[in-house]
Amino acid sequence: MASRRMTEQAFFVLTVLTGGPRHGYGIMQEVDELSDGRVDLKVGTLYGVLDRLVEDGLVEPDRDEVHDGRLRRYYQITDAGGQVLWREARRHAANARIASDRLRALRPSWEAGGA
Repeated sequence: MASRRMTEQAFFVLTVLTGGPRHGYGIMQEVDELSDGRVDLKVGTLYGVLDRLVEDGLVEPDRDEVHDGRLRRYYQITDAGGQVLWREARRHAANARIASDRLRALRPSWEAGGA
């Protein structure tokens, strides 16, 4: 994934998987929860993201289970995936600090929620 820019969907999928192996529907639910609904992850998008993350070695299948007659595949984050997520989280934090500092200098009242 070093050559590819991480999408917001991939960022949240990796973040969810830091909590342990999850199946597709569980990943979708937790992404929705963690992002306060900002990231709307549809089934097709989720499996496209998972396929890319598996291809890049950031996620791997953990196990398959049958639940109510349907197969559920569980995925887990790899060590490489954790390292990439760590770097990406630090990059986001640094960018947010830069923007916040500039906004605070431009208009201090914005920090307090004023207009």
